[in-house]
Formats: sequence, structure tokens, C-alpha cells
Amino acid sequence: MGNIRTMDSKFAIVAEPTRRAILALLLTSERSVGEIERALRLPQSSVSKHLRVLRDAGFVESRIEAQRRLYRLIPAPLMELDAWLVPFRELWSKHVDALERHLDEMDEVPTSKGKKPHE
Repeated sequence: MGNIRTMDSKFAIVAEPTRRAILALLLTSERSVGEIERALRLPQSSVSKHLRVLRDAGFVESRIEAQRRLYRLIPAPLMELDAWLVPFRELWSKHVDALERHLDEMDEVPTSKGKKPHE
């Protein structure tokens, strides 16, 4: 049960659109709060609030360089979410494969006029 609550919490954190946008920005390189503010066109207080949540949950870390605090992505929590989703992806993949086979079979069956259903 504890693992489910942990996953729920992680999913809740990344469900928020601004946090997802911050994570997407940090995919390419570390960034300062100011760079994130400008890229997302959000006030510093809002960006700082979201970065604090991401940092407390272990999604990002920061370091100080001169007068700036730089944030970077920590991949481990995202990898945990991805690993949790694997069985669901496999389930959907099976269903999509079955649908594809069914549609292929429909294309092969001629209609009463000798035409394929999609012609």
C-alpha cells in the first residue's frame, strides 16, 4: 500500500501542467529560476513554489553558481514512474495489436459486391 501512495504522490506532482513544463525545460540543460520564469512567462514566486515541490519530491536538484541557483533534472523518480507504467503499456499494446489484426482481416474480406469494405 505504501508503494501505491508513493506512486500516487509522484503522479500528482507531475500531473500539474506547470511542473511538467519545468521538467521539460530541464530535459535539455540545467536552468536558473530566471530562465524558467522567462521561458514559461510566470512570476518568480510561482516558479519557485513549483521548483520547491519538485525538489522536495526528488525530481530536481539545485546548485549555486555565483549569484544564481541552477536546477537540473534527476531522472530516477521519472524512471520509477516509467517502470510502474510498463504493465499498462503491455496491456494496451496487446489490445492495439489485436485491433490492428482485426482491421487487417476486415480489409481482406470482400463485401457482397466483391469490393473490400474500405473501397
